[in-house]
Amino acid sequence: MYFVASALVVLSGLFYAAGNHEIGSLGVEMCQYGGSFCDNPHYVLAGAGLAAIWGAFVSVR
Repeated sequence: MYFVASALVVLSGLFYAAGNHEIGSLGVEMCQYGGSFCDNPHYVLAGAGLAAIWGAFVSVR
């Protein structure tokens, strides 16, 4: 789950950059398919937080 949480943090950063038109043609394509995430990248960041909490909750030590 920590891998998923870290991947979602990276995606949140990419959506933030795409929403601010900082990564060129890739950003345009990302916002074409995931427009709501470009407008609100904190949705993805909240999912990353939930995944990290869930990973900590279910980890067996």
